[in-house]
Amino acid sequence: MKDPSKNFYMMAHLFVSAIRVLEYQNNTPPTLADISQILTMSLERSNYICRKLKEMGIVDSVEGSFGNRLFIRDHLKIEEIPRQEDESKIEEELKKFQESQKGLSKKIENIQAEQAQKKKDLFAEMEKKLKQELEKKS
Repeated sequence: MKDPSKNFYMMAHLFVSAIRVLEYQNNTPPTLADISQILTMSLERSNYICRKLKEMGIVDSVEGSFGNRLFIRDHLKIEEIPRQEDESKIEEELKKFQESQKGLSKKIENIQAEQAQKKKDLFAEMEKKLKQELEKKS
């Protein structure tokens, strides 16, 4: 099985499931820290996923006297998330960029080789003229 942390669709399902499980176990909506703990992920990663899910209208939070609590707003919207891995798109773009950089590097190498050859030819031409000048004087 592929790593679910790289697939936002899977992470959305896990996040919503964690909310449900914690709400069932504790009889109260969970905090972000609770979800981070049950999913064994960093608070920053959990916060990122939570923000994305809030933007999509899947989860919402309520601020109360015991801190921010999360609850599920519309779990069906998870199905609108593309099932493709976000990382594969990034890797694809990275490969395109690297190929364009290789092409640019080859172009630069060709230009440098041409410049070196021109320089060599110029010195050879100058040496030839200098020898001709010396022969005329002698």
